[in-house]
Amino acid sequence: MKIIKTFFFILTVVTLGACSKKDDLSDIGDIPGLGGDTWVPTALDQWLLTSFVDTYNIEVKYKWDQFEFELDKTLVPPDEAMVKPALEAIKKVWIDTYVAEAGDLFFRRYSPKFLILCGSASWNVDNGTVTLGTAEGGRKVVLYSINDFRTKGMPGYKPSDSSVIKQIFHVIEHEFGHILHQTILYPPAFKQISTGHYTANWNNISDAEALSTGFISPYAMSGYDDDFVETVSLMLINGRSTFDEMVNSIPEGTVNGVTKEAATAALRQKEAMVVGYFKSAWNIDFYSLQTKKRKAVEQLLY
Repeated sequence: MKIIKTFFFILTVVTLGACSKKDDLSDIGDIPGLGGDTWVPTALDQWLLTSFVDTYNIEVKYKWDQFEFELDKTLVPPDEAMVKPALEAIKKVWIDTYVAEAGDLFFRRYSPKFLILCGSASWNVDNGTVTLGTAEGGRKVVLYSINDFRTKGMPGYKPSDSSVIKQIFHVIEHEFGHILHQTILYPPAFKQISTGHYTANWNNISDAEALSTGFISPYAMSGYDDDFVETVSLMLINGRSTFDEMVNSIPEGTVNGVTKEAATAALRQKEAMVVGYFKSAWNIDFYSLQTKKRKAVEQLLY
């Protein structure tokens, strides 16, 4: 209690000492971020209004505001020239496919209401991982690496760029998956499939090791919820044939106490639960949605 009082006293003294009634503050003008900031709406702003706000009640924030992000990170603002191409692609893969399969009302009701864009990835120096997206309370999704976005036909695009783009699609499907399961929970039996194999050290596990342990990705090993939405997002973006190839590629042997047969069974159980969940909770044919999304990805990248 004394510490709080002392701090308040010092703060008060400093504040009073910094400004008096005699000071002329008329020339200071508006301070950015404290209100009064204005700009003339551009063609991009009008497109965002028409395509996202008016149609889906989703506000897209691309003008830089450091306070939307972690203050201890070094980040880069989005390049305005990249905003529309990136969002057009995201709309085709994420929004249009859900609307086509589940209807406009479904998407308007459950989609996040704010998309915040960042130009660079967010590096986590403590463990060497990279944050490519976050979601907060089903209301806001932050998407990173917008400045690396290149699709077929864009200047400088190379086939090798496709992995970056698929990762961004993967992120937004992952975060939307969280919104869905937080609204209607997936079957509790899902948590029993790989019990005992979740780990906080997922970032030290390779893709092959995760797969041989019965997980679709290393990050899926971080916890039940992320296991579920990783399975959803990667199945949707990579398509059914790629998922089948992944499962069939598990080599003979035992990894982390899991045999090839057990890992294969775990992945197939997770697939079945995801498909069943989408049907029972949302009346969505998962495989039909998956086909639509994969087609949209291929049209943009190949």
